[in-house]
Amino acid sequence: MFRQLAALALALAMSATAAHAAPQDRTATNGDVKIHYVVEGKGPLVVMVHGFPDYWATWKPLMAELNKAGYRTAALDLRGYNLSDKPQGVAAYAMPNLIGDVAAVIAAEGQKNAIVIGHDWGAAISWQVAFNRPDLVDKLVIMSVPHPAGMARELATNKAQQEGSNYARNFQKEGSEKLLTAEGLAGWVKDPREKAGYVEAMKRSDFAAMMNYYRANYPRGSGAETEKPATMAAPNQRVKVPVLVIHGMKDTALNAAGHSGTWNYVDADTTLVMAPTAGHFVQHDAETLVNKTVRGWLEERR
Repeated sequence: MFRQLAALALALAMSATAAHAAPQDRTATNGDVKIHYVVEGKGPLVVMVHGFPDYWATWKPLMAELNKAGYRTAALDLRGYNLSDKPQGVAAYAMPNLIGDVAAVIAAEGQKNAIVIGHDWGAAISWQVAFNRPDLVDKLVIMSVPHPAGMARELATNKAQQEGSNYARNFQKEGSEKLLTAEGLAGWVKDPREKAGYVEAMKRSDFAAMMNYYRANYPRGSGAETEKPATMAAPNQRVKVPVLVIHGMKDTALNAAGHSGTWNYVDADTTLVMAPTAGHFVQHDAETLVNKTVRGWLEERR
């Protein structure tokens, strides 16, 4: 009996170790562009897409939460960032290429689709993946960025959003990358344990590439004159799968009002969660709320 119990304990320990195996660095290929991503855990695939100025490690807390719940998480470095390739020129950062990068990670994991989670530019990309490649998206989790219809409405009519978008207008200007530094880009990171990693990741990144996201994809102009880039066009702007939106109410770059009416573009259930004390980086400012909300929401729809 003792030997049997010992063997069972060993088997359980080995199983737990396997379930919490160390993160692995992997590479996906989209044409001639290599996308670095980090995977951890076993179970349904969750692809996580960061924004500006960030890298895969922004998702560490949420990855740990979802790994415990039996999901396999894959957090990528966007092209231009950290360990992913950094192609030159604005056209390389047009939305079809960014959609292809997410598709490449899903394919590299041997899956036909995934739960897709995005923040900031990662959220904008995730919306577009759902519109243009609905076959790839099982469920959609969006942080901060409104549905394009809501964003267009706010840019046309909401003075607060128009003023909040001034930073993007400046980023679109030629040479704006010359004003950036790795230390400055990591300035928003509050956790001293993570900040050094952010500075190093930003040093490995291409500042011009970061600005090219805005040049290629962010709407130009304001008010009635706002123009959406052709690369942001989609055959339709409807989402066929469940959508969870999480927004920090103190976000000064993206107005919460942009999320109003999101449900009009979703054919499945829509959940909106507003974090009253969080800013733009809601996954950090409201870490516990975000982690528990995402996990619980996914579990209810598993």
